[in-house]
Amino acid sequence: MKIKTTFAMLACALGLQSGLAAAEGTVAAEPLQTIATLDVPRYMGTWYEIAKYPNWFQKKCVGDTRADYSLQPSGQIQVINRCREEDGSLSEAVGQARQIGPADSPRLEVRFAPAWLSFLPIVWGDYWVIDLDPGYQLVAVSEPSREYLWVLSRTPVVDAQAYERLLERLRARGFDLARLERTLQSDAAANAAPVSGERQ
Repeated sequence: MKIKTTFAMLACALGLQSGLAAAEGTVAAEPLQTIATLDVPRYMGTWYEIAKYPNWFQKKCVGDTRADYSLQPSGQIQVINRCREEDGSLSEAVGQARQIGPADSPRLEVRFAPAWLSFLPIVWGDYWVIDLDPGYQLVAVSEPSREYLWVLSRTPVVDAQAYERLLERLRARGFDLARLERTLQSDAAANAAPVSGERQ
């Protein structure tokens, strides 16, 4: 399988461009809140994309989207995002994430621009952990405007009841579930049917 590095995935599962969302003028009824704390070392590893709000930087992705996080000696996080494109090739983007605030802050920023541009605020996108189960198995990631949303799981197949409960919490917090699109994972035994207004 051919591997292609694409700058177009600058926000996939976590290169969120909150500035773009602000430019579009999306306004939420109430300010979005994150979880209280995040155990960053425990959060590291592989996360499979279960669903997302469609976005321009993932248009070429047709399935098998995942993010791999690893803690670096510098304290920053290496982010590797991958997805399968229509021609069967694997698209890959490598970036860096950093925490904003204390060591247990659930607010991060991600960049996929070159390191020499890291001093520019515009290359960093918000990555807010807004819902996470106690076992660190199912997570929702967004940013202040709610324009972007990802649901990620430690496994390609997510427990249906846990997923439904997560969707209910997201709906209560002002997210439009009709925009939510399920992600095809080849490792999954079968695709789940649409739940609570989401679309395939």
